[in-house]
Amino acid sequence: TLLVGGVGVANAVAAHLSRKRDAIGAMKALGASGGNIFTIYCAEIVLVAAFAAVIGAVLGAALPFAVASWLKTIVPLPVAPSLHPAVLMLSFGYGLLTALAFALWPLGRAHDISVSALFRDQISAERSWPRPRYVIATAAVVAAFAALAILTTSQHRIAAIFIASAAVVLLVLRAAALLAMALARRLPRLRSTTLRLAIANIHRPGALTPTVMVSFGLGLALLTTVIEIDGNLHREFTAGLPAKAPSFFFLDIPAADAARFDTFIHTQAPAAKLERVPMLRGRIVSANGVKADDLKPGAGSRWVLRGDRGITYATTVPAGSRIVSGEWWSADYSGEPLVSLESKTAHDLDLKIGEMITVNVLGRNITARIANLRAVDWENLGINFVLVFSPGAFAGAPHSDIATLTLADGGTPAEEAAIVKALAAAFPTVTAIGVKDALSTLDTLIGNLVLALRAASAVTLLAAALVLGGGLAASQRFRIYDAVVLKTYGATRGRLLTAYAIEYFLVGLAAVVVGVGIGTLAAGLIVTRLMDFSFAFVAAPAAAAAAIALIVTLVLGLAGTFAALGRKPAEVLRNL
Repeated sequence: TLLVGGVGVANAVAAHLSRKRDAIGAMKALGASGGNIFTIYCAEIVLVAAFAAVIGAVLGAALPFAVASWLKTIVPLPVAPSLHPAVLMLSFGYGLLTALAFALWPLGRAHDISVSALFRDQISAERSWPRPRYVIATAAVVAAFAALAILTTSQHRIAAIFIASAAVVLLVLRAAALLAMALARRLPRLRSTTLRLAIANIHRPGALTPTVMVSFGLGLALLTTVIEIDGNLHREFTAGLPAKAPSFFFLDIPAADAARFDTFIHTQAPAAKLERVPMLRGRIVSANGVKADDLKPGAGSRWVLRGDRGITYATTVPAGSRIVSGEWWSADYSGEPLVSLESKTAHDLDLKIGEMITVNVLGRNITARIANLRAVDWENLGINFVLVFSPGAFAGAPHSDIATLTLADGGTPAEEAAIVKALAAAFPTVTAIGVKDALSTLDTLIGNLVLALRAASAVTLLAAALVLGGGLAASQRFRIYDAVVLKTYGATRGRLLTAYAIEYFLVGLAAVVVGVGIGTLAAGLIVTRLMDFSFAFVAAPAAAAAAIALIVTLVLGLAGTFAALGRKPAEVLRNL
């Protein structure tokens, strides 16, 4: 949202300087230097930006108090709004840095424009780079903005990736706008005057194409990313995972009653599949001679070192696992303790076959040699462990069992209720967890959280709409000039309105295509690389968001042209 707003700041500053050209020309003619002009207008922009940042900070501080009761119904966590001065100062700094980052470039360009060029730019604007010092100043402010975003978060790597991605997306959208303008410029001459006018407006000097492409493209890319991630997670939790998942998890099965438990389950559900394994709790103490506190695992495996983990022992390779390196021990193995380690965890901990790992189980340290590495299919929600030991490693250690039950054809609510009721009577200490209920709860929670993310993304589109409105206001003088000249030569209001509608539709369509494409690519990378799920394009919500963005572009664009079309030619021509 700050980046989209920054585009609006750049447009507003350029429009403000355009309206002040006569004043700037007069000041330069009377001896004002380029540095004086820059200082005057930079001070003005900084004051306005500071005032706007204060307003934003006040509104932002008040918002949690206004929506606290609503948040409690969405997020099952205690919500106690309070004021945080450090966060308010941070938000103020973001606002000020954003304004400076996008304002320095157009302000710097005003330094070297001559007096004659200032007046001549009324008809044909000259394009030039600002002096190196303004380019360096812009780069320094952008770097400060990025450093502030990265250093004030606990996840520096993610923040850095986000900043870099945002910069790339801005460049891609800007390049797409230039490409659209170039294509419009090179189109063959059309027979329809209305179409020729619409296409000429796309690439003419001062066209709104870059503004619409960058602001709406960025907002729609973010919203599409959230929509596609939401759709794919919902698909996994409501279709993909339940189809593969067991019906129940059973915890705390007494080892002494394991055989009786198996008989009970087979009696209640003869056609169901039961899988039961022993489970103990253990904490990794050291790996390859390095204490756990000194290990530096990758972000995806830090959880393995946090507190006690479930561990087990087995004579055969667990279901849902496959050996990728090394060999499994024999069923009658009775030598030194061996352990099978999940392959990704081994990579993140920099452990190899033959190295040692020590686990504390029931207050006793057990050191085992890594015999093999396994790839685990966690998505099947079956029983699996990061650490699987050889059978003799925990001889005589007290433990309980854990089991899964998969009903034929997924089972029915009545069958599940009957099993839970009978289990409570026969084994009161065993805990039954309905997987479908857990997945449904998780899906609902994620849906509520994504709803909040969609609302935040919608703020970006709202900012894009405001930026478009500001761009239309900034170009109003040129629109009035064009409309008056064309009406003088016989163009009707209806024909001009049609030409403007086609222009906004084509530019908005280009922004929609690029924005949805970028958002889909980002969502695909996140879902497949970060979440390890399969990705499928969710068309309907993305199409709805694209249609809304296109309609907003058309409505705002046409609303901004009515004032220009309503001006009488004589009134305007008299003042040229």
